Amino acid sequence: MLKGWRRAEKGRASLRKPRLKKVYVRVKSTLRKVDGENVRITVRPYEYLTLSWSHTWFSPRVKGLELGEPVIKEDKVHLPFRYKLPWSTPLDYLAIDSNLYTLDAYDGEKFVTFSLRELYSLKFGMELKRGRIKSFASKHGRKGELLSRKYSHRERNRVRDHVHKFVNELLEMYTVTTIAVEKLNKQDMFQEADDRLSKKISRTVWRSIHRALKYKAPLYGSLVKEVNPHLTSKSCPRCGRISRKVGLFVVRGVVSPWIDNSTHP
Repeated sequence: MLKGWRRAEKGRASLRKPRLKKVYVRVKSTLRKVDGENVRITVRPYEYLTLSWSHTWFSPRVKGLELGEPVIKEDKVHLPFRYKLPWSTPLDYLAIDSNLYTLDAYDGEKFVTFSLRELYSLKFGMELKRGRIKSFASKHGRKGELLSRKYSHRERNRVRDHVHKFVNELLEMYTVTTIAVEKLNKQDMFQEADDRLSKKISRTVWRSIHRALKYKAPLYGSLVKEVNPHLTSKSCPRCGRISRKVGLFVVRGVVSPWIDNSTHP
């Protein structure tokens, strides 16, 4: 803020005085010392503030994790924890193709499909319920607004719970693995899709799944990489050749990408 004000004095920025909207202090790693489940923060020379999370509800969840830079506010303290990334890139890999109802993956030996239909059905059902709530809210003012907020919060919690359980099962199957996922952009998809397909795309939670994979993978010794989705669905996972005709076929209940024999050996 002071640097910005100095620029303002030189005529390179607005002349309005800087104003702090939220009062907080971010503690640098050099000013805190961690001892077990306690952290000692240096306030002044020989003056310290000690915090402990040994008897908190989240203590078992952060066991073995590294404490980041605490953030102290007027009425609460935020303790961020971070995972330690593996020192080397795992040799085993899993390539994931994100679709509407499934995640189709290839691990170098076989194709594996993870179903997302239960999650899609949850989003679809909540969407219908939200429509009825919006109709009710338009006629009942404040009461309808509170009800709408309540169900929106409930939907987020249910989706988040389902995503975390799904990601945990996936990572338990593929430990110490480099996982490649597509860096998808829904806004670009909406421009190329019709109204019906756009509604289906809006019910997907690819980004939430990828985000959960990213920060949970180090717990299992794995690593997540985002790749450009261009031509990933048309490329053969074995040899990398790109085909013009791509579809799906089912073998023993597993959905796998197929490439027309006339264009692929």
